[in-house]
Amino acid sequence: MKRIIVDLKKLTPDIFALLTKKFPDGYNDNNIIVFDNHNNEIIEAVEVKTDDTIYLVKVSSKLHYSMTNFRNENMVVDELGNIILNDEEEE
Repeated sequence: MKRIIVDLKKLTPDIFALLTKKFPDGYNDNNIIVFDNHNNEIIEAVEVKTDDTIYLVKVSSKLHYSMTNFRNENMVVDELGNIILNDEEEE
């Protein structure tokens, strides 16, 4: 099974939907996995799985806000298929 670390800016709508389904009320400290990446940086992430992949989505305040305010009809996706948050559109 593949393990992929994903940043909020690289989330696809499918992975985001898995997150909101698994954590409908948001995640808490018990759901966070802490590990060192290949650069010896500490990473905090929440885990969601598909049939062939485990996604470790990096935890941030924007992730929690986005999940708790998720509205599928308001989702904007860029040409690469990644979700664009409102504050990113203005930059």
